[in-house]
Amino acid sequence: MADEQRTGVFFGLAAYLMWGLFPLYFKQIANIPTPEVLAHRIFWSAIFLLGLILVRRQGKQLLTLCQQPRILLQMTVTTLLIALNWLVFIYAVSAGYVLQSSLGYFIGPLVSALLGFTFLKERLNAIQSCSLLLATLGVVYLTILQGELPWIALSLAFSFALYGLLRKKAGIGPTLGLSLETSLVAPFALIYLLMLEAGGDLRFAGGTSADIWLPLSGVVTALPLIWFNAAAKRLRLVSIGFLQYITPSMHFMLAVFLFNEPFDNSRLIGFALVWCGLLLYSCNAVIQVSNRTRNMPL
Repeated sequence: MADEQRTGVFFGLAAYLMWGLFPLYFKQIANIPTPEVLAHRIFWSAIFLLGLILVRRQGKQLLTLCQQPRILLQMTVTTLLIALNWLVFIYAVSAGYVLQSSLGYFIGPLVSALLGFTFLKERLNAIQSCSLLLATLGVVYLTILQGELPWIALSLAFSFALYGLLRKKAGIGPTLGLSLETSLVAPFALIYLLMLEAGGDLRFAGGTSADIWLPLSGVVTALPLIWFNAAAKRLRLVSIGFLQYITPSMHFMLAVFLFNEPFDNSRLIGFALVWCGLLLYSCNAVIQVSNRTRNMPL
């Protein structure tokens, strides 16, 4: 059991650390238009994942999913949500809004709790309600401070939370699910890239470093997902919950200390409100798990 947990922690750290380094990766291709980067990410992810499906001999399972209209409809919606999430994140990195992406992934767990309350009728206790209130106050404060909604953060948080909710209801494994999602939209991505090529606007295959970075986006997208899946099988949800804060924390540090995005005391107040909400939410999760463990029959 201890070996399994250590392995789970290793895979979890690998996944969240890699996601945390995503801004560094996408900064390498920040000069390429966001839609083209998104199209490459979708296309090369589909190629890599379909190859992985063949190696794992899961082709029949994928074909079975494709023959179920209800599953296809659900996965079409999740495809649109994850594509939107990827699009906004790529734009955030290229336009210098990594701090907002950090905020989005910090409030993501709280948005998931809100959606669970709204759509799954999950009850919120006083601590959870207070944590949501603090995070909301933080977002409102930053909105007033900046004079506009932090739309990048909110788009990332809500698109990924809705994606997680619908994927949970679909009940499909991460690798199979993402393979189906990218396969559904890969033909459109390829058509878009061919149109760019026909118009002489394609930045790929131009003899630059982008010729390496863009195809790698498929591997970069799929690997942390596989590692996360391996961690989730070995660790408790509360452990995964704490590990997930690695990614937005790394985004925050990269934004402030490497990319030199503006972060003064006024913005610190807004982030502090969100962090306090997350602290309350996490402490409550630990208490709930501890109580369930204590009440389990021997």
